[in-house]
Amino acid sequence: MHLIDRLALRTEQLLNALMVLALVAMILLVFVNVVLRYGFGSGISVSVELSRFLFVWVTFLGAVEALLNHRHLSVTLGVERLPLPVQRGLLRLVTLTMLGCSLMLVVGAYKQTLLNWDNLSPISEIPFGVFYLAGLVAGVLMSIVLTYRLFVPAGPRVEPPAPE
Repeated sequence: MHLIDRLALRTEQLLNALMVLALVAMILLVFVNVVLRYGFGSGISVSVELSRFLFVWVTFLGAVEALLNHRHLSVTLGVERLPLPVQRGLLRLVTLTMLGCSLMLVVGAYKQTLLNWDNLSPISEIPFGVFYLAGLVAGVLMSIVLTYRLFVPAGPRVEPPAPE
């Protein structure tokens, strides 16, 4: 397995672990809050805000993981009937377009992160810039993957090594 493939596999494993931790935290926060609210008449006030922050992060990290594994939405109905060299050219054009969108996400999320870093959420006092930081991190990671795919169109496709 090449260095890039190992790096992509480790990145995917890290993203999956972070998403699992965030989902477990969201489930626990909401469950405990519901039990406290209906059982004891009080709840954890920050649980709604923390769940919202975690949901945004899970969404963006999931988008990166989907891109790593070629699970993003694609329409290949007409492309499959074209000659192979034309398919490769279109694949590079689509990858370049996706890279442009990812770079716009990076720029926009960076600006929004800076603009909103001093604005604190009312209950947890976490900066609202953390929402936009998720987009910045996802945009950077997606841009790295797509830049690599421009030069090596077949990879990296994250797949665990075959058992021997």
